[in-house]
Amino acid sequence: MTQVSEARKGNITPEVLQVAADEGVSPEIISSRLAAGHLVIPCNKGRKHKRLCGIGKGLTTKVNANLGTSTDHVDIDLEVKKAIAAVDAGADTVMDLSTGGDLRTIRKAVSDASDVIIGSVPIYDAAVSASTSGRGVVRMSADDMFKAIEDHCVDGMDFITVHCGVTKDVVQTMIGQGRLTDIVSRGGSFLASWILYNEKENPLFDQFDRLLSIVKERDVCLSLGDGLRPGSLADATDRAQIAELLKIGELQKRALEADVQCMIEGPGHVPIPEIESNVLLQKKLCNGAPFYVLGPLVTDIAPGWDHIVCAIGGAIAASAGADYLCYVTPSEHLALPTLEDVRAGVIATRIAAHAADIAKGIPGAIERNKQMAQARYDLDWETQRKLSLDPSCFSRRTASQPREDDVCTMCGEFCAIKGLRAILKKGRN
Repeated sequence: MTQVSEARKGNITPEVLQVAADEGVSPEIISSRLAAGHLVIPCNKGRKHKRLCGIGKGLTTKVNANLGTSTDHVDIDLEVKKAIAAVDAGADTVMDLSTGGDLRTIRKAVSDASDVIIGSVPIYDAAVSASTSGRGVVRMSADDMFKAIEDHCVDGMDFITVHCGVTKDVVQTMIGQGRLTDIVSRGGSFLASWILYNEKENPLFDQFDRLLSIVKERDVCLSLGDGLRPGSLADATDRAQIAELLKIGELQKRALEADVQCMIEGPGHVPIPEIESNVLLQKKLCNGAPFYVLGPLVTDIAPGWDHIVCAIGGAIAASAGADYLCYVTPSEHLALPTLEDVRAGVIATRIAAHAADIAKGIPGAIERNKQMAQARYDLDWETQRKLSLDPSCFSRRTASQPREDDVCTMCGEFCAIKGLRAILKKGRN
């Protein structure tokens, strides 16, 4: 039994009921879109969940936070703190991308500390194991890859990124056309290197039915990774990216036929004029499957501020129909994120998601803004704080400067609202 198979039978699962209640959408609509592959509810059967969410058509735009160790820095306690900070800041999901230390221990620690949906990238595990054993990444076996996938499913991952669309012909397309930044996806690079060294097809594509069998057992959602996503504006929407997307669209259809939940990952670095077309193309080629985008980042030249670059692209992508935004932190392209970076990345991406929900007309999205406007007009500071996307920041900033009770220090006694209201009140009397 999977969420998709139950939906196709007309059965309303507890997970569907929870998502329907959270979103204010009927369970029947949620179930029908689940059956059609237009939304997913990642939920590993072997993991106890406190907070689920639906991702896809007609639902609020969701936000993911990445974290994880590297070979240069391994601190499990810090990664756990990052997971907690991300959830506290409002992330709907968390992904562990660790490549340093005891990966299984880290994965379990992050999962145990988080009451939201958890994702991971099993190919990292297989590659790290092959490297530390002295064989090297290119000498991984297909069994190594599938063993890692099975381990991640057993460990309770609700969704896994798999780069099945990085195939021999797609890699040759990339080489033939030439790229400024080649492949910036770690998983994509691992598999492209493996393909070129071994002169064989990607096992995750060649043995896709084997993959489906593993994830179906625990109803793990597939996130078909964009291994050829552009790593610079110069490479956006090129032949390699689209060639991979065509492969992924075919695999999404096969996954759905096997009653496996599936979403699609997208770029990457994309200039503003190309974002909407990227989203529309994905929806068309991938049968309306949920679209999970990294950014997109709309410029290459803002290291240290890439959470803002990401939020700009994310708002445009989600308003065009993307369903799920992966945050980028201020440390993107520079270093592992700090706790404060994680928080800043989540908040910036939540702002983008909410702005897009207003544009998409998601029920309830605009109402909170109307309530905030009324609270501002009423100079009701406590209600403003409660309605704020980041109440803690609101409190810190309003407390940092002495002020009169009913105005802020920007205008003080010359508050536009307060001054005009006194005149209007006098005129009405």
